[in-house]
Amino acid sequence: MIIKTVELERVCGVTSVLPKNTLPEFAFAGKSNVGKSSLINALMNRKSFARVSGTPGKTQTINYYRINDAFYYVDLPGYGYAKAGEAVKAQWGKMIEDYLHQSRALRAVFLLVDMRLAPSDNDRLMAGWILNHRFLPIVVATKADKIKKSQRPKQLAVIRDGLNLPENAEIYAFSALNKEGRDEIWNRMDALLTDSRPSAEP
Repeated sequence: MIIKTVELERVCGVTSVLPKNTLPEFAFAGKSNVGKSSLINALMNRKSFARVSGTPGKTQTINYYRINDAFYYVDLPGYGYAKAGEAVKAQWGKMIEDYLHQSRALRAVFLLVDMRLAPSDNDRLMAGWILNHRFLPIVVATKADKIKKSQRPKQLAVIRDGLNLPENAEIYAFSALNKEGRDEIWNRMDALLTDSRPSAEP
């Protein structure tokens, strides 16, 4: 995939009306410190277009990035930040659920998890929400460079089992450091753009 143009087209907060886009959308979900902005920057082939915050839980909006005037990357609010108040956590959850329920252009949801860790309760909840909206999450296991390749099969099995994923669910190892996995994710997006059907649950 060749990235020619990138534009932050819209930022939606708690009270915003979500856009009714007709161009395809790829959504990205994950806990607040999993490296979501780093992945999106890598997929945009930009160093710092999506803000990488040193403060976990700072992303409290839904950000729509228009790519090549052909589709969108949709950055959903990071979840699971322990210091956030319960009211704020509830708002994040509602925003994510509203997006999954309302978007008619959504082609796939990429769920990011830390390859080094077992999925958290919030990760399992997010995977359940995605499945409940008839999408099969495409899992991206981040920080792959911090795991020895000999240990990866075990860690990926822990993630698959922990999220209770169907056998046909895809998992990609990704490293923001060396961009491992980026081309594979781009190829998957290309396939989804060619196929008019979303990445739906069978």
